[in-house]
Amino acid sequence: MLQNYIKQILSLYNYIDAIVMINDKGIIEYSGNYRTDIYNLYDEEIVGRYIWDIYPGLNERNSSMLRVLNTGNAILNEEQHLVNYKGIEIYAVNSTFPIKSGEKIVGAVEVSLYIDPDKRRKGISLKLKEIDENRNNYYNIDDIVTNDEKMINIKKTILRTAKTDSPVLIYGHTGTGKEMVAQSIHKNSKRVSKPFISQNCAAIPSTLFESILFGTVKGGYTGAENRRGLFEAANGGTLFLDEINSMELSMQAKLLKAIENQEIRRVGSVDSIKVDVRIISAVNEPPLESVAENKLREDLFYRIGVVQINLPDLKDRENDIEVLYDFFIKEYNKKMGKSIKGLSESVKKIFKTYSWPGNIRELKNVIEASFNLASNDMIMVEDLPDYIFSVRGHNRLNTDFKSGEKSLAELVDNYEKSIIEKVLKDTKNVTEAAETLKISRQSLNYKLLKYNLK
Repeated sequence: MLQNYIKQILSLYNYIDAIVMINDKGIIEYSGNYRTDIYNLYDEEIVGRYIWDIYPGLNERNSSMLRVLNTGNAILNEEQHLVNYKGIEIYAVNSTFPIKSGEKIVGAVEVSLYIDPDKRRKGISLKLKEIDENRNNYYNIDDIVTNDEKMINIKKTILRTAKTDSPVLIYGHTGTGKEMVAQSIHKNSKRVSKPFISQNCAAIPSTLFESILFGTVKGGYTGAENRRGLFEAANGGTLFLDEINSMELSMQAKLLKAIENQEIRRVGSVDSIKVDVRIISAVNEPPLESVAENKLREDLFYRIGVVQINLPDLKDRENDIEVLYDFFIKEYNKKMGKSIKGLSESVKKIFKTYSWPGNIRELKNVIEASFNLASNDMIMVEDLPDYIFSVRGHNRLNTDFKSGEKSLAELVDNYEKSIIEKVLKDTKNVTEAAETLKISRQSLNYKLLKYNLK
């Protein structure tokens, strides 16, 4: 409940430097100081202590939080001069709100913007966020389904990293969830109401890179119009550049300059435009390997890789395979209106030993494909896509036989059914299928009924 309330408050504001929540006794229940570089007071130092122990000079007259506790009325954009128990002082603009349970005031929450002492009384205020209509569609930390210790630590890193504006570089093979991680960082950051712009660099022709990233002005080149680029579109928010190692080195130099200076220049323009963008990048091969192979500039790597997150392959997350397929089964039951209970023992063994080269994305697609073919309440070997058996180097019949799960009659029926299904896909009608199988049309119709095939 506390975390949900904090998120609601944070979602109101475009930018804050700190948030503090106290209960009705004046004890600090929650603290978030996002600018310890300016105000050296850490959250763990103050949670659980009385607010006047932290700020000895506060009383019911000069403390906005204590006044809100007493009156129940919110105070917006009030300037305060605070001196903490260490003797460190700060000037801030605060907005303070009562927390109520029914009609009872049970606490107060305050958000702060630190200000330069020379800029006091200049009309500085905490600004409400502009609404980003897509923000509810972003992946969040809870969407990363895992029991794996490495992934649990990555989730903790995501939450810590989300509090800063430092660039993040995500490394992981195809299908490991790089964009999910990037969106989770954005969703838990103070930029959440601003845009999250995602671009796969491998999908941009080299001749269009500069105009897509930085925008164009009319007349800059033949056919050019006034158009903003990805940096302007992401202003105030997050720009996610996937497969950044596919970008030409000359363009990487321009990207580095834009990141360093936090300004861009549209193609064909002489004017610079200031931008406030957090950069999250991703590569699908080891970053240092990309640098060594001259796919990624070394100076750009050090700039975008201030924080690096390495995502493990699904085959290295053995504890997660069962967790994930259970999750996807529930998801597709809901989407498709089915009641699949789970996997047969044979399928479980296949999933456990399969290498999953496509990682989580492949597992999800295999479950979806199996839902389309499943004829009972369990996913059976015959429901799996054919390519899984090609990769594994054996066929369905061998899999069922080795498991000892089925009788000879069941094995023969399953094998016959899979042959008929394949022939039906490769022929135009039942007559042609019967000819290919070298049986009568009447026999084929009987088998179609037997195996419930259309």
